[in-house]
Amino acid sequence: MTTTKQAPATPKTGTRRFALAIFALAMGGFGIGTTEFAMMGLLREVEQGLSISTPEAGHLISAYALGVVIGAPVLAAVGAKMPRKYLALGLMLFFSIANLSSFIAPDYGTMLVSRFAAGLPHGAFFGVAAVIAASLVAPTKRGWAISMVMAGLTVSNVIGVPFATWLGQSFGWRLLFLLVGLIGIITLVLLWRFVPFQKPHAGASFRRELGALKRLQVWLAILIGIVGFGGFFATYTYIAHTMTGVAGIPSALLPLVVALYGLGMVAGNIVGGRIADRSVMGTIYWVLPGIAVALGAYAVAVHWPWSAFVMVFVVGAAGSMLVPALQTRLLDASPDAPSLASSLNHAALNVANALGAFLGGLVIAWGWGYVAPALVGAVLALLGLGVAVISGLVERKRPLAP
Repeated sequence: MTTTKQAPATPKTGTRRFALAIFALAMGGFGIGTTEFAMMGLLREVEQGLSISTPEAGHLISAYALGVVIGAPVLAAVGAKMPRKYLALGLMLFFSIANLSSFIAPDYGTMLVSRFAAGLPHGAFFGVAAVIAASLVAPTKRGWAISMVMAGLTVSNVIGVPFATWLGQSFGWRLLFLLVGLIGIITLVLLWRFVPFQKPHAGASFRRELGALKRLQVWLAILIGIVGFGGFFATYTYIAHTMTGVAGIPSALLPLVVALYGLGMVAGNIVGGRIADRSVMGTIYWVLPGIAVALGAYAVAVHWPWSAFVMVFVVGAAGSMLVPALQTRLLDASPDAPSLASSLNHAALNVANALGAFLGGLVIAWGWGYVAPALVGAVLALLGLGVAVISGLVERKRPLAP
């Protein structure tokens, strides 16, 4: 008698419960995306509320990003022996408390510490969420499952960020952190109720997770994210200045611009997950030059309002198509240390954020205009493609472990 081997997706949980588990994980991403990006739209209110300068307010964003970069590998490695469900719960509890502490932070110094603390669980949560999602489906659907978790982050740019920005501008900027804290608490309930319990890997340990950092392919995947995705952030950081100063779009329409960008990210994330299931490296090879072309076209199209609106959506879609493939690539490159490897993707993306914003600001300071960051981004995407080609050549000589 023969038995049919089923995918690990749903014999115990069922299709509905599996969908709810993915939704719970995505809800955490929604809260994380809201607190990360809405802060940028409330900087003026934060400056006035804390009586600080614009650069000091910018440091609050930098503190969050620094927390992500440090917390992603450290917390993922420390939690290696924990059941993944409990790790996800602990990280989301930490995130919720940190955001609620930002709500009551009395001064700039306390706020700086609380924003750093809020960033610490960011990458580790996405890392373990991606591992959980991938473990619930057949290997041929991992990219799709990961993209569904990441959908929470992209959808936050369409719904959460505009709403939180409006709420903060209308009733007080601190309400952003109260809102995110409440989203975190709702996520805790959903995670506890719907994410299935999974025992930690038999050989899981702090040392084993850190072993991922010894692998060349892990570092190459991280570098692809830092360099290739840097162009996305070089453009996004200065999108308001470009739309108003070059396209001539009224500032009152900027929420529509941001929403279009967010919708593009949602679409790109879904498509990116599907094509990553067909070929991870193939997706990276095609998406990076696609980003370069999109950014080059954006630099031309942004001179007219109607084409600027179109290209905002296209750039958002092109950039986010890369994320599921990079996440899956890191899982493939370090199968015995999945939590750390997966979390490193989000550390890389935050470094990309800093790199893109810095280089974009540099060319603007040189007097090249607000279109220049998009051209810098196109160059970065092509450099990222070069790193991907090197990664592929190395893999031919030294294939990844199954």
